[in-house]
Amino acid sequence: MALSKIDVANMLTGTIPTSVGGTGSTAATLPASLINNTSIGNVTALPAAIATGDVLQVVSARTGTQATSSSTSYSDTGLTASITPSATSSKILVLVQQSFAKYSGDTVGNIRIYRDSTEIGGTIPARELGDTGNSNYNAIGIGFSCSILDTPSSTSSLTYKTQFNNGAGAGTCSVQYNNGNSYITLMEIAGWL
Repeated sequence: MALSKIDVANMLTGTIPTSVGGTGSTAATLPASLINNTSIGNVTALPAAIATGDVLQVVSARTGTQATSSSTSYSDTGLTASITPSATSSKILVLVQQSFAKYSGDTVGNIRIYRDSTEIGGTIPARELGDTGNSNYNAIGIGFSCSILDTPSSTSSLTYKTQFNNGAGAGTCSVQYNNGNSYITLMEIAGWL
């Protein structure tokens, strides 16, 4: 037998029929204490635990400040962001979009990524960017992208940054050439063991 509109309305408000439809139907009220999650006082269960692979937080930063180099020594690009993981089992997905240009001389550039004082990823992410073998003035803009899944095993604040050098030690290369933007995004990924 179909439920009447009154029966359905009663159910939605916590009143349920003791018999369904027809004449002579009676209703009974279900106590609010037995209805889960209708108010904060009636909540009986919390949501399921955070699942492996959930994104717990996202931090992003950008810089448009130009920095140049004619040296083989590495220096900071100015692109940096910090994140504090909520658990030691979390991993940090590091996404970098680094603006780079070789703009004078026969030179090349290299880029690497650091977590605090540790180079991550095992190798320099980019080598010999912008090599043309031409000593004339030129501006070769390169959008370098990289993603690294880091395992810091820490709940302390962590600072990620990029560094660059002039691989040839001659000519001039630049990051954020002519104030082009570079970006870094850090994502905490939960539950990895």
